[in-house]
Amino acid sequence: MPKIRNFCIIAHIDHGKSTLADRLLMRTGAMNSRNMQEQSLDTMDLERERGITIKASAVSVEHTYKGETFEINFIDTPGHVDFHYEVSRALAACDGAVLVVDATQGVEAQTVANLYKAVDADLVIIPVINKIDLPSARPEEIALQVEHVLGLNANDCIFTSAKTGQGVLELLDAICERFPDPKGDTGAATQALIFDAKYDDYRGVIVYFRVMNGRLQVGDKILMMSSGRNFIVTEVGKFRPQMTPTKDPLEAGDVGYLVASIKTLGDVKIGDTITQELRPCAAPLSGYKEPQPMVFCDFYPSGDTEFDELREAIGKLRLNDASFVYEPTTSEALGSGFRCGFLGLLHMDIIQERLEREGRVTIVQTAPTVTYEIEALGKGGDYVLTTITNPSEMPDASKVREIREPIVACEIITPTRCIGDIMKLCEQRRGTYKAQRMLGDDRQILDYELPLAEIIYDFFDKLKSITSGYGTMDYHLTGFRNDDLVKMDILVNGDVVEALSVIVHRTKAEFRGRHLLKRLKEQIDRHLFEIPLQAAIGGKIIARETIKSVGKNVTAKCYGGDVSRKRKLLEKQKEGKQRMKRVGSVEIPQEAFLAVLRSGDGS
Repeated sequence: MPKIRNFCIIAHIDHGKSTLADRLLMRTGAMNSRNMQEQSLDTMDLERERGITIKASAVSVEHTYKGETFEINFIDTPGHVDFHYEVSRALAACDGAVLVVDATQGVEAQTVANLYKAVDADLVIIPVINKIDLPSARPEEIALQVEHVLGLNANDCIFTSAKTGQGVLELLDAICERFPDPKGDTGAATQALIFDAKYDDYRGVIVYFRVMNGRLQVGDKILMMSSGRNFIVTEVGKFRPQMTPTKDPLEAGDVGYLVASIKTLGDVKIGDTITQELRPCAAPLSGYKEPQPMVFCDFYPSGDTEFDELREAIGKLRLNDASFVYEPTTSEALGSGFRCGFLGLLHMDIIQERLEREGRVTIVQTAPTVTYEIEALGKGGDYVLTTITNPSEMPDASKVREIREPIVACEIITPTRCIGDIMKLCEQRRGTYKAQRMLGDDRQILDYELPLAEIIYDFFDKLKSITSGYGTMDYHLTGFRNDDLVKMDILVNGDVVEALSVIVHRTKAEFRGRHLLKRLKEQIDRHLFEIPLQAAIGGKIIARETIKSVGKNVTAKCYGGDVSRKRKLLEKQKEGKQRMKRVGSVEIPQEAFLAVLRSGDGS
């Protein structure tokens, strides 16, 4: 039996994880130059188009080291902060981690964050300095930076170039030598951790798992411990790198997939434990923490899409990406839809695109919001603390005593020359300075506390702009804090459009209201009647814009004659416009909802 090594590849975004995974596949003979393509483990078109990894991908290969054959199971993980849940799931199924650092960029925000996750999971870590073939590479200097910042021995770093293949053999040997054998007892009761799943129209739900104890094979009657459902395994296999069936049982330490005619999406829960029905294990595995959604928005069907089609598409995608949550909701303007929670703005954008591509649905998306805690007067006369994810859920302002917003601890790594501009940006976003640390001669780490609502949309873009692309950031939720927040309603033609309502700081309400109305004015088409746009706090109007009516020269057909004929036509037109204004409806396009995002401080 070959020895087994289970590990994942973690790094900051664009440090070369997927390219290194490609090179490992080629070096171990799993793929050759004929059937090889860039980002071979990134199977979605969306991943290739954007050049990022969205889904963690598992693969099994073999490598011979010192005369022994090793089965290497590794998972290529995403690097963007919005997909940290994929990384946490991968870490739960591994015994070690390869931490990749760019030889030109050095240690960045997600490098630090992912290292902490790996240390918390008690994994053995191999640091890799990648892209050493580039002219601007500084491998020795970056290795010392890894030791200084991350606390890993600089002598343990392996210098590689995923592009040319240099150092990849040394990395494979180090994986076999340094990573431990998987723990687990083949003879014990079966315990397998589900770390991913996907839906297949013909075979049902395909479950990705790692066997912690015992064994699994075709014909076993298995039990899903959280749902209590039973199934009979019809196929088991490994990723080589495509799904390859095997007749041999998968034993403790093995990573693979199973098919068991699971037709209902709700029967599989990511993080659940699989065991044998006839010989169940004593307790389920701990798995990993449930993700905490940071950003919320509504999805509504549009065009030819029906509500049931959208529900089915979201259900399938939820199984494939367990880090977003959803629940049904209704809107007077948009009908029935779903309130969805995401880990960040990029995550939200990716989910929308995947729904439209994979689910073949057309959707309208409202502006994203964050969670707020509201302390308001309840029915019994006492103040009750409730959580809302939508400004439309806000109680009457006269009953509200406190509005608390989510606060994040933000770690920003930036070139020293940009420190002043970054601090100014954080102050504009109501940030609280915490600490400043040196990372090297020309880079520093800034620690700030910031309201989540101030950074979810364009903070990262502005950070990249200020630092010419060299700045990076990572953040995590620390709690909720009371502040002078108010609900700002948007009225279109005198009617409140709840989907456009936002919760803002009182000092910024008027400024944001004016910016929002100007953008709405650009997005909403002109009608045959005048449309007033207003921003209001309670009953007080704080800003107004007017969309002029479409001009129609009704007197063009009158030439010469008495002026009273023209007056009569103009009066008739005036009456018609007033009637249309009373009964006419204003169609609000998708871009208008997204205009809420770009109505910030203009910084």
